[in-house]
Amino acid sequence: MKSPRIPDTDSIEELARFWDSHDLTDFEEQLEEVRTSVFVRGKQAALAITLKPKEVQALRRIARSEGVTDTTLVREWVREKLRATLPNKPPNKRMEPTRSGSRKRAAHS
Repeated sequence: MKSPRIPDTDSIEELARFWDSHDLTDFEEQLEEVRTSVFVRGKQAALAITLKPKEVQALRRIARSEGVTDTTLVREWVREKLRATLPNKPPNKRMEPTRSGSRKRAAHS
């Protein structure tokens, strides 16, 4: 008896119905090995900062208006400041600019 073929479809419903009544080991001769690259995330470091509750609320409000998380917004602000300050700019890919604009540095006496 010839074994059935694995359906050639992108339909999740059709594939689910098929695999509900079949076992993968019955189709070993139809399977092919796929080689994949392993994604390795670059080294990162976490930094904790302390803010007043009102500052956190303001930060979250701005982040929501930008459509990003609060941590994404802070990370982008830090990267923008680093790019503006460091002579050799970090190689991080620039994210979309925030609508908040740049802040002026207060003069120190």
